[in-house]
Amino acid sequence: MKKFTEEELKEYDGSQPDQPIYLAYGGKVYDVTKSPLFQEGIHFEHYAGMDLTEYLDGAPHGDEVLDEFEVVGEYDQAG
Repeated sequence: MKKFTEEELKEYDGSQPDQPIYLAYGGKVYDVTKSPLFQEGIHFEHYAGMDLTEYLDGAPHGDEVLDEFEVVGEYDQAG
């Protein structure tokens, strides 16, 4: 499975047409391209192409919402 660094993950922020939209959570990278909530890479004040782990505590939902998305890699914070 591909390991994404912070810089690599930023390439999938939804700003490029025909590029998938990814986000990291809990050390995994999810493809949220098909989510209507991440069109153009923005979901409320949260941005794709980033690690959103620390923001979930303030969300009105739990991490179970990520179960519907494909895991495409691992997130390497140290990289």
